[in-house]
Amino acid sequence: MVHVVRENRTKFFRVKCPDCQNEQIVFENASTRVECVVCGRILAEPKGGKAVMKAEVLSTLQ
Repeated sequence: MVHVVRENRTKFFRVKCPDCQNEQIVFENASTRVECVVCGRILAEPKGGKAVMKAEVLSTLQ
Protein backbone atom coordinates (compact mmCIF):
# COMPACT_ATOMS: atom_id res chain seq x y z
CA MET A 1 0.00 0.00 0.00
CA VAL A 2 1.32 3.45 -0.93
CA HIS A 3 1.10 6.23 1.65
CA VAL A 4 0.82 9.72 0.27
CA VAL A 5 2.24 12.53 2.33
CA ARG A 6 0.09 15.62 1.95
CA GLU A 7 1.80 18.94 2.35
CA ASN A 8 0.03 22.03 3.56
CA ARG A 9 -0.43 24.34 0.56
CA THR A 10 -1.54 27.39 2.50
CA LYS A 11 0.69 29.71 4.49
CA PHE A 12 0.60 32.29 7.20
CA PHE A 13 2.49 35.57 6.82
CA ARG A 14 3.99 37.80 9.48
CA VAL A 15 3.23 41.33 8.26
CA LYS A 16 4.12 44.80 9.53
CA CYS A 17 1.57 47.61 9.59
CA PRO A 18 2.89 50.62 7.64
CA ASP A 19 1.26 53.07 10.06
CA CYS A 20 2.05 51.84 13.58
CA GLN A 21 4.77 49.20 12.88
CA ASN A 22 2.74 46.52 14.68
CA GLU A 23 3.57 42.96 13.59
CA GLN A 24 0.68 40.59 13.05
CA ILE A 25 0.11 37.12 11.57
CA VAL A 26 -2.25 36.91 8.57
CA PHE A 27 -3.63 33.84 6.78
CA GLU A 28 -2.78 33.69 3.08
CA ASN A 29 -6.36 32.78 2.07
CA ALA A 30 -8.17 35.23 4.33
CA SER A 31 -11.86 35.42 3.42
CA THR A 32 -12.51 38.69 5.27
CA ARG A 33 -10.65 41.98 5.55
CA VAL A 34 -7.83 41.80 8.07
CA GLU A 35 -7.30 44.99 10.06
CA CYS A 36 -4.44 45.98 12.33
CA VAL A 37 -5.42 45.33 15.94
CA VAL A 38 -3.68 48.54 17.07
CA CYS A 39 -4.62 51.24 14.55
CA GLY A 40 -7.32 49.60 12.38
CA ARG A 41 -5.57 49.95 9.00
CA ILE A 42 -6.44 47.25 6.45
CA LEU A 43 -3.57 44.77 6.14
CA ALA A 44 -5.16 42.24 3.74
CA GLU A 45 -8.26 42.12 1.52
CA PRO A 46 -9.84 38.99 0.01
CA LYS A 47 -9.73 38.71 -3.77
CA GLY A 48 -11.09 35.36 -4.91
CA GLY A 49 -8.73 32.68 -3.60
CA LYS A 50 -5.79 34.43 -1.99
CA ALA A 51 -5.82 37.67 -0.08
CA VAL A 52 -4.03 40.78 -1.36
CA MET A 53 -1.49 41.92 1.23
CA LYS A 54 -1.51 45.69 1.81
CA ALA A 55 1.30 45.54 4.37
CA GLU A 56 4.96 44.56 4.26
CA VAL A 57 5.44 40.78 4.48
CA LEU A 58 8.27 40.06 6.91
CA SER A 59 8.34 36.27 6.84
CA THR A 60 6.40 33.15 5.87
CA LEU A 61 5.33 30.70 8.56
CA GLN A 62 4.83 27.03 7.77
